[in-house]
Amino acid sequence: MPKITFMGAGSTVFAKNVLGDSMMTPALESSTIALYDIDQVRLDESFAMLQAINRNNGSKATIEKYLGVENRKDALRDANYVVNAIQVGGYDPCTITDFEIPKKYGLKQTIADTLGIGGIFRSLRTIPVMLDFARDMEQVCPNAWFLNYTNPMAMLTGAMLRMTKIKTIGLCHSVQVCADHLLKALDMPYDSETQWKIAGINHQAWLLEISQNGQDLYPEIKRRAAALTEKHGDMVRYEIMKRFGYYVTESSEHNAEYMPYFIKHRYPELIERFNVPLDEYPRRCIKQIADWKERGHVLISDPNLTHERTHEYASYIMEAMETNVPFKLGGNVLNTGLITNLPQNAVVEVPCLVDKSGIAPTFVGDLPEQCAAMNRTNVNVQLLTIEAARTLKKDYIYQAAMMDPHTAAELSIDDIVAMCDELIEGHKGWLPEYH
Repeated sequence: MPKITFMGAGSTVFAKNVLGDSMMTPALESSTIALYDIDQVRLDESFAMLQAINRNNGSKATIEKYLGVENRKDALRDANYVVNAIQVGGYDPCTITDFEIPKKYGLKQTIADTLGIGGIFRSLRTIPVMLDFARDMEQVCPNAWFLNYTNPMAMLTGAMLRMTKIKTIGLCHSVQVCADHLLKALDMPYDSETQWKIAGINHQAWLLEISQNGQDLYPEIKRRAAALTEKHGDMVRYEIMKRFGYYVTESSEHNAEYMPYFIKHRYPELIERFNVPLDEYPRRCIKQIADWKERGHVLISDPNLTHERTHEYASYIMEAMETNVPFKLGGNVLNTGLITNLPQNAVVEVPCLVDKSGIAPTFVGDLPEQCAAMNRTNVNVQLLTIEAARTLKKDYIYQAAMMDPHTAAELSIDDIVAMCDELIEGHKGWLPEYH
């Protein structure tokens, strides 16, 4: 049976979903599950929780735990699958730094984990850790698949694909829920006859087609979206669909900071008009920490804990590889000519087929030109950030920030450089030395 290693196992709820899914899957239920983290308390909590699920499922899996860098190779040794869900630097101090220093320069953010100045620095502190994982994997499990869930998805997955030999795919939640979410929000049915096609880049992939029984749903979708008069949580995406013609996969609060149109100090009324939740991610972090303190002990101490399989991709990928029964997903892979009007060295999000032979991305061809143009503004930042991590040159950090659509629309070059320098200093101890 396979060995599944979970990096960042202190992400207890996410570990429950991915590893609980695996224990509920016949082809994976007898796996060896290795939990790895650098936080003793969170590691022990996840271990206790998963042990309870395993007991109540007949104790078919073998669950092990490994603490700290000194035990990392043992956690990875002989793994068939490595699931990555780490957060380097956590909310305090690193997320706080990502938000507070840009605010001094007048740069506001919503989530700051994928693009923008927050996404750049989250990448710069995470890529070195993931490269360490890769070096260990090349020694102790060179043929394992690395299933990356950590953001910034495109930058981190790109670094692994271009700087290591490890087989890697990036996995996100937004593709599989996109069409369902859109139709239900507009009181339109979603059923087994609903067909859709999505491609682009992570968090900015495009719903290129959506139909039921062969009928194109886009005209009715756009009619209903335009008719809404009450404020709601998806106003940015509806505006993007109106102006660019296609609905985008990731949420409005994310997309508000991927583009230069919605968060502007000269036009503060746009925040109200498009219902943009500034500082949303710090609020979520504070709430999640409080909720875990209040209710987390219930989850980890429940002896009767059970689990039902979720829609997370990881267990379905592993099942397809183990059983050779194909599975289709939206995955983040290197653009080997898959999307012909995006750069070859970019990471793209495209339909992929999985079976025992591995993961086979499908050819998409050209995106609508306006969609590719928008993607390229984000790809520029991703590629320059990877260059910064690869070369340890500060100039690439500055250039990544200068090319970021939101940052460039708000700040001067001098302020961008000064802000980056302050962020480099603020992340001291979390970043390698840049020159």
